Amino acid sequence: MDPLYVSRIAQIASVLEVSGYPKPGNVHRTRDFDDMVYEDFLVSGIVIGDTMHLAARRGVELRDSLDLSAIGLGELILRAVEDTGKWVSTNTNLGIVMLLTPLSAAAGMVDEGDLQGLREQVNRLILQTTPDDAVNLYRAISAANPGGMGEHESLDVNDPESEQRILDEKITLFDTLKMSSEWDLIARELTSGMPVTFNVGFPVFKATVREHGMNRAVVQTFLTILARFPDTLIARKYDEKIAEEVSEEAAEIVDRGGVLTEAGLKRVERFDRKLHSRGLNPGTTADLTASSIMVGLLDYYSEHR
Repeated sequence: MDPLYVSRIAQIASVLEVSGYPKPGNVHRTRDFDDMVYEDFLVSGIVIGDTMHLAARRGVELRDSLDLSAIGLGELILRAVEDTGKWVSTNTNLGIVMLLTPLSAAAGMVDEGDLQGLREQVNRLILQTTPDDAVNLYRAISAANPGGMGEHESLDVNDPESEQRILDEKITLFDTLKMSSEWDLIARELTSGMPVTFNVGFPVFKATVREHGMNRAVVQTFLTILARFPDTLIARKYDEKIAEEVSEEAAEIVDRGGVLTEAGLKRVERFDRKLHSRGLNPGTTADLTASSIMVGLLDYYSEHR
């Protein structure tokens, strides 16, 4: 796919995700947090465009290569996080960048509309990452400072000695993500072929967007992911039981139609107020919603351009 087209899709996906209303517990067009506001996410979604364009260009260049390690996935993730940090003062998009960067690189390697090829190439990219990629990922996580991600026994994103151990022991980006996959859904997503994005989020977005429009498709996708997978950001900040309770309530709302029915929409609005009042932010779910939207838009615009 054309790198400029891919980068625009990534930017649009980021902006549509944060604009989804009422996306329960998250920043959205009528909801700010004390330390981050709606406009921060809009800015972040725009400024990652250059990196996503570069990722897709590298994908084009390596389209016929058997060795994809030269894609520099970790460097690209770090670049996007550092670019974001020049424009906003808090971590708005580390998870989104981790998901959309390999999607953008893989999109450069396949023809428009080839979603199966897209998924296969993402998996190849992750499997062929290097220790340098891992070091750059750790630097990106440290710069974004999300809390709780990337720590495993003696490997810690905030410990410079961990970088040297990664290089000495030839620990790849895939290896570091695999270490975190038990407690971090984004790490699990990237090391298992992106099942939430391709098997859950994308199908909901595709089935919803034509009849109900972009906004409801975004929120319905978010609700469906949250209903199926307890949010690991909530689990890390609070505990797994609370994350499971949030998912159970999301599942009840989805069973009532989610935002696609009037009764469901009222429940979603109450759910949003409840989560916000308790400080429960399903941020991991939002990241996976963004990757689902990106795949959905690659599909949608391949048919509507």
